[in-house]
Amino acid sequence: MAENGNGNVATENGNGLGKIQTKHHNGICHDDSGPTVKASTIDELHSLQKKKSAPTTPISGNSTPFTNLTDEERQKMQLQSISASLASLTRETGPKVVKGDPAKSQKVAHVTHHHHVAPTIAVSDSALKFTHVLYNLSPAELYEQAIKYEKGSFVTSSGALATLSGAKTGRSPRDKRVVKDEVTESELWWGKGSPNIEMDEQTFLVNRERAVDYLNSLDKVFVNDQFLNWDPENRIKVRIVSARAYHSLFMHNMCIRPSPEELENFGTPDFTIYNAGKFPCNRFTHYMTSSTSIDLNLARREMVILGTQYAGEMKKGLFSVMHYLMPKRQILSLHSGSNMGKDGDVALFFGLSGTGKTTLSTDHNRYLIGDDEHCWSENGVSNIEGGCYAKCIDLSREKEPDIWNAIRFGTVLENVVFDEHTREVDYTDKSVTENTRAAYPIEYIPNAKLPCVGPHPKNVILLACDAFGVLPPVSKLSLAQTMYHFISGYTALVAGTEDGIKEPQATFSACFGAAFIMLHPTKYAAMLAEKMETHGATGWLVNTGWSGGSYGTGNRIKLNYTRKIIDAIHNGSLLKAEYKKSEIFGLETPTEVEGVPSEILDPVNAWSDKYSYNETLLKLAGLFKKNFETFTNYKIGTGNDNLTEEILAAGPNF
Repeated sequence: MAENGNGNVATENGNGLGKIQTKHHNGICHDDSGPTVKASTIDELHSLQKKKSAPTTPISGNSTPFTNLTDEERQKMQLQSISASLASLTRETGPKVVKGDPAKSQKVAHVTHHHHVAPTIAVSDSALKFTHVLYNLSPAELYEQAIKYEKGSFVTSSGALATLSGAKTGRSPRDKRVVKDEVTESELWWGKGSPNIEMDEQTFLVNRERAVDYLNSLDKVFVNDQFLNWDPENRIKVRIVSARAYHSLFMHNMCIRPSPEELENFGTPDFTIYNAGKFPCNRFTHYMTSSTSIDLNLARREMVILGTQYAGEMKKGLFSVMHYLMPKRQILSLHSGSNMGKDGDVALFFGLSGTGKTTLSTDHNRYLIGDDEHCWSENGVSNIEGGCYAKCIDLSREKEPDIWNAIRFGTVLENVVFDEHTREVDYTDKSVTENTRAAYPIEYIPNAKLPCVGPHPKNVILLACDAFGVLPPVSKLSLAQTMYHFISGYTALVAGTEDGIKEPQATFSACFGAAFIMLHPTKYAAMLAEKMETHGATGWLVNTGWSGGSYGTGNRIKLNYTRKIIDAIHNGSLLKAEYKKSEIFGLETPTEVEGVPSEILDPVNAWSDKYSYNETLLKLAGLFKKNFETFTNYKIGTGNDNLTEEILAAGPNF
């Protein structure tokens, strides 16, 4: 160290690093190697760290009523809209709402309602407080909220947010209610086989008031304004009001995320969810059978959730709403996966759990439009959602690389177990639940088609995992057969072996999603047949289950063979194949598919015991007939909507 004659001291590192010039003032050594920050306090320094977000995407199309507003006016209207959403039905105005985290001390914009009457003893405590609104927060902001305030929230080694959904780790279909009024009484499917359990308007309003009062009692609520349906002509504006950052991030991922401009011009939502989470319903309220209630009011365009924190209730609740709203516009809502080839050929995949819907619709050679919920309109196919909700149990990088790689920063991991030190997730661990899930934006899938729309489908593929082993690996369906098997929604599950039962169990779910449909299944089936006929789509029944015998004696059809069959459907070669008609079910089965052994294409050839084959075939046919009795001679409202003889004849005949 040496003084250079000007009072400065030059320091040279022995390794040849640059010198640090320092000056002495009153005996204090100052570092001149870089400029100092423009802040005199630590709070000022922190304020420099964040800059205000500004819209970056241009407003397309015609100007909106919001275009010429100032930022202050626009924000005031936004807060007034949220206040109106949170308004009690017994009061003239909504609560006082203010934007921002109550834990932060900075001044924030707020909306308050002035009354020209003196306060009385009837004024409630909640009317005197502000409700802080955390509006459309980013994933990073929601991570901070979850980790700081929600027990059980952790960042995993991959960057995903691990959360717990509380006591409920799945949907509660028996606690779901739909308001039955003069309109819905004649429009919706009620009674045997229907997922719609009625409640009256008054009971809904009691539960709505309970949820709104709970949300207004909190220091802060999360509000998401987002869209459903990638078709711009038919998208729905939804508002989700919730008490947890986990719920807000989940819906941020699962709904379509608006651009900053779209958010500023959002206006009044078409549908609103009030998610009170863990706060229970009053079990003395009429129609309540537990402390959980999920209530839909189609006339008010509102949904109330009480007594469950399972986020899937919001996703599937909105799907039910789309099953009601879209058919009114002559748009078919579908519980299906969808992908598109490089030549623009679109396929729809229907199938219950375990049939391979996700595996077969996720194809590296094709673009993914969506994995679960779609609409088919006059414009083509569009994804309803902005994300994917994938099962995680036994997930591995080798089996599902796309899902594995999508579990990163921004993804919500529900009810998974992880190492307390490394935070690495053990996807085989079922300690919390077997229904572990990951919710992530669809753009996390590399071959996702954005925007998530496509032309009219060329192929409609119905998947069944037939554990009885009597359905062909692939069959070409007539329109009537497509309607019959679409209404049936068949697959077979293998029972647990704990009690010695090894018999397959047939499972039927109308339209491959009975828990979510609102109208009678024949309505959706008729729309599907009409669209298939208009646009020249072909129906296929693909068995991904057993061959050569039932479960226990036969073998599961190799995934490689099923992929070859799907490839032949996509490239059109199966349309040119020779076919023969099967007995009982009357299915057209090809005699040859490239890459698939011919002996398995006709199930009877793969069975060594022909008597057992015929016996099992008749048994399954009987189960189909028994299930279909629910749908025969069904009338909707005052009209006559009997199933046609043609559809009935398309089922098994014996």
